[in-house]
Amino acid sequence: MKYISTRNKSIKVTSAQAIVSGLSKDGGLFVPEVFPTLSKEDFDKLTEMSYPERAAKVLSLYLDDYTYEELLDYATKAYSRFYGDDPCPLVNVDDNLYVLELWHGPTCAFKDMALTMLPHLLSAARKKTGEDSRTLILVATSGDTGKAALEGFKDVDGTDIIVFYPSEGVSDMQKLQMMTQQGNNVYVCAINGNFDDAQSAVKTIFNDKDMQAKLLANGYKLSSANSINWGRLAPQIAYYVSSYCDLIASGKIKYGDKVNFCVPSGNFGNILAAYYASLMGVGVNKLICASNVNNVLTDFFTTGTYDIHRQFHKTMSPSMDILISSNLERLLFEFSGRNDALMSERMDKLKKEGKYSISDEELKNLKKIFAVGYATEDDTKEVIDNCLEAYDYLMDTHTAVAMSVFDDYVEATGDEETPSVVVSTANAYKFPCDVYEAVAGERVEDAKKATKKLHAFTGEDVPEPLADLDKREVRFTNVIDKSQIAEEVLKYTRK
Repeated sequence: MKYISTRNKSIKVTSAQAIVSGLSKDGGLFVPEVFPTLSKEDFDKLTEMSYPERAAKVLSLYLDDYTYEELLDYATKAYSRFYGDDPCPLVNVDDNLYVLELWHGPTCAFKDMALTMLPHLLSAARKKTGEDSRTLILVATSGDTGKAALEGFKDVDGTDIIVFYPSEGVSDMQKLQMMTQQGNNVYVCAINGNFDDAQSAVKTIFNDKDMQAKLLANGYKLSSANSINWGRLAPQIAYYVSSYCDLIASGKIKYGDKVNFCVPSGNFGNILAAYYASLMGVGVNKLICASNVNNVLTDFFTTGTYDIHRQFHKTMSPSMDILISSNLERLLFEFSGRNDALMSERMDKLKKEGKYSISDEELKNLKKIFAVGYATEDDTKEVIDNCLEAYDYLMDTHTAVAMSVFDDYVEATGDEETPSVVVSTANAYKFPCDVYEAVAGERVEDAKKATKKLHAFTGEDVPEPLADLDKREVRFTNVIDKSQIAEEVLKYTRK
């Protein structure tokens, strides 16, 4: 299978080449030439498989540079790092309502589902493409991607990784996870700015030929661990296929039945993976895109205009504090009829003018499968408290945003009968100050103290990866201006 750029369909690469480069040379994102499909027979077989086997099967349909046996080996190694019996359990909390827990990995966030796999995929891709330069993984993070990428690529041969994060735009727990990261090939740096500033700077570096020449002179070629990299996005498709299989196995649905997925959304990669799963044969009624008060996606799916000229809010769900959702480009590529020239024009307008609009027909078609909504800070806290009381289920702030939006969707549509899956993207203890305040009505600013109080209040165990963070050595404390990101990258590669 070949991969093409959303901005120039004449650019065609193999899956290994797409994974090594991360981003197309024209600035576009790689997408498969065609989407593979799964038959009823395939689902029957998948339902009997373990999660690593399911993931390997799904990935084998996209990554034909790799054998199924290779992918199964990578998946087995990746998901052996997760705690519990199932890397992504589907928990039934009430009648037709389920929560898909994607945070049982080494950093307690959903990014682990892909970022434990990506280092295996990238290392193999380097060999398959004959790449002999060191690979520099360049990451902008709004909280969870950074730590998951750092943990995944720690001490991986032939690679170095640099992560930039907004100094005041992540939770204390997320920040501490990154500042204490171990590994001889990792570097972490905070910026004075927000996630969009970091992401824009990283994208500029990827598209700057002079910068790439300087990096090559220092012995490095760029790649990405953000969901702009197909090797990061593809493993996410697998857990939507898997959750559908779990519903079939439970007897809740039969093959072909439709379900709802409600996904907390920032950079749009997670819910895009759900859409791709629907193209493969997962029965989807609605994909519900849940935002916090940075509701640029809600407005877009309502009006058809994407406009980043708006106030930026720092919220208790910081991984969603994003105004430029990169993966939306991939979705609109499909709904525009794969019109690469139009996509190039729109992305250029977004860069120069900060907004673009789609056609009425595109918006109409989007609304057939996507529903949207957003949750305020008060909504988020209320849902955390209500779910603990009603379902004895403790959730983090991002999952609570999704649950709040799902409740609004049901109230607006009356759709109570369709089996529905709320996607849970982080363990509650990653945001102990806000979660404890929501359930106990008391604000504790110190994350360590809040963790202890939350445990005492709820009895929920603190996951091992977070339990001893305060005892680890703080290694990375540098804070720079957003304008210094490129120079900081060069400085690292001159070592």
